[in-house]
Amino acid sequence: METALYLPVKRFLEKLGFTVKGEIGGCDLVALNADNPPLVVIGELKLAFNLELILQAVDRAGAADEVWIAAKISTRGKGRESDARYRNLCRRLGFGMLGVNNTGDVEVLVKPPTAAPRRNPRKRSRLIAEHQKRKGDPVMGGSTRAPIMTAYRQQALACASALSDGPRRVRDLRTDIPDAGKILLHNVYGWFDRAERGIYVLTDAGRAALMRWPQQSIAFSGATEAPP
Repeated sequence: METALYLPVKRFLEKLGFTVKGEIGGCDLVALNADNPPLVVIGELKLAFNLELILQAVDRAGAADEVWIAAKISTRGKGRESDARYRNLCRRLGFGMLGVNNTGDVEVLVKPPTAAPRRNPRKRSRLIAEHQKRKGDPVMGGSTRAPIMTAYRQQALACASALSDGPRRVRDLRTDIPDAGKILLHNVYGWFDRAERGIYVLTDAGRAALMRWPQQSIAFSGATEAPP
């Protein structure tokens, strides 16, 4: 699975000074450096270099300063990574190309140009915001069959955890969970029920969610508008 490539590529980018998180805005990984504004790197993962990987990278390119595609290196050396036409296509499109071998080592096959022009600043801004608001790196890049642990879902789970011991006032939750009021009111996941004005309780669905995603103490800052 593509998730097997995520940690080697994450480690590779971390050594270059990036903070890497998986499955953000439909991208297998998004990496930011410490600049202000940050350099945005998008990575797409596949088990083999193919046309679909190129097409995914083309779709992401408008929001990124750099795009890297990564895939396993063929054990017999007959994969697309050995095809000069494929590598030249990546160069022409401005994409970096990483090969991951069976031991998890990463090889740079094609380097992207430095700081390609951005063409979709709004999408880029959304990726940066989600990356910065998401606590930790809760999703392996390349995941396809499980709900994505977005920043919104993290705050909703924090609300559920706070309500697990009994009813709570919204105003008491806002100190640690900035968007508690919106999350409880909209109740996107069906985890909450209003006991009376300004006071909420946890539903059975909310308790089931806490069993699925056990919570640790997480400090939130800023606001998270979009449910995911």
